[in-house]
Amino acid sequence: MTINKQKRFAQMGDFDHVLEHTDFQDPENEKPKSRWHEQIFGNSNPITLELACGTGTYAVELARRNPERNYIGIDIKGARMWKGVRKTEAEELGNVRFLRIFIDHLDEYFGRGEVDEIWMTFPDPFPRGGDRSRRLTSPKFLKLYEIVLPKGGLVHLKTDDTQFYDYTQRSVKKYGGKVFRKVDDIYKSCPDDELLTIKTVFEEKYLSRQRTISYCNFAIN
Repeated sequence: MTINKQKRFAQMGDFDHVLEHTDFQDPENEKPKSRWHEQIFGNSNPITLELACGTGTYAVELARRNPERNYIGIDIKGARMWKGVRKTEAEELGNVRFLRIFIDHLDEYFGRGEVDEIWMTFPDPFPRGGDRSRRLTSPKFLKLYEIVLPKGGLVHLKTDDTQFYDYTQRSVKKYGGKVFRKVDDIYKSCPDDELLTIKTVFEEKYLSRQRTISYCNFAIN
């Protein structure tokens, strides 16, 4: 980790908009499971998660556009999240929080049906065979989403990886879920879609390399 990354990582604990898994190592510090509306956000507005959020581009931009909804960016890499947290606090966006945890512990931090929808923007596709269970749309993770989402709650995926895009659709159908919308090439099929054309840092890089960006959404239950 570079010195700059070390400084950013160290600062994460000083921000008001951040909760970290290390905050709950003391058993007296109760995890926020089932308490996000009442104690964290102080309202009953719907909650959207951005998983593997990186700098939190989607969470922050959606929060700007939709003050009547709550957004939580989730990742384990604090140095990346630092950028999104800084924007959130500078703009005083009260409807955004960041949670630094391992995503496979999602059900420890959110109660059943507590989350309204989920976004995943360019998660690691883990192309090697032995790593496929780590994909965020593998059965292991779909089971977690089924717990935290209400019936019919949507999961949105953007990716530049064709194999991961196809794998996700197969995985969802095999699990018993349903894919509702597929866009094989966002910038060819719907370049004016205000929601799908929000660009993350990774997306800007992929587009400069002429990569195709795909999208699908689905429900688990």
